[in-house]
Amino acid sequence: MATEADGQELTRWKIHGERLVDDTRRDRVSIASVELPDGVTFEQWVFRIRKAAMMAVLDDQDRVLMLWRHRFIIDRWVWELPGGYVNPDEDPAVTAAREVEEETGWRPLDVEPLGSLQPIVGSADAENLLYVARRSEYIGEPEDINEAERVAWIPLDTVRDRITKGEIVGAASQVALLHVLAFYR
Repeated sequence: MATEADGQELTRWKIHGERLVDDTRRDRVSIASVELPDGVTFEQWVFRIRKAAMMAVLDDQDRVLMLWRHRFIIDRWVWELPGGYVNPDEDPAVTAAREVEEETGWRPLDVEPLGSLQPIVGSADAENLLYVARRSEYIGEPEDINEAERVAWIPLDTVRDRITKGEIVGAASQVALLHVLAFYR
């Protein structure tokens, strides 16, 4: 790791303390007292959220399996990839596959990791682990009726336009889909 001696740690913020605001089963919210390299101090909200896993399921017709759902926090209807929080001691790939089955009624096959991302790195530790499945099999109606208004196979050719129109706004969905468009076609 680089040090101040070689000029690489000069912009690191100092953390003087952190006080807990809320600690629930999924999230931990706190306020950190931080100091910038120039000596300015302030308080920063910090969100630590359980890992989530999400999967882009592809078919042989160049489509991706997606959910049309309402997100109350932003009060919008959006397309998203299936996914959910990783249970303690659960393999994230297993989480992603389980969530696909529960939310869509399709079982993903040939699952591969795509990578991970931190969607709001300046305020939160909320790692999203991304996967892709090149095939799937239909196993029945979705188990979880609370997840989506509609489950549909969306042509990959429409993804960029849907992002531009604001139909796909979730960071993890965008990153996974753009990765698929760049490397899996």
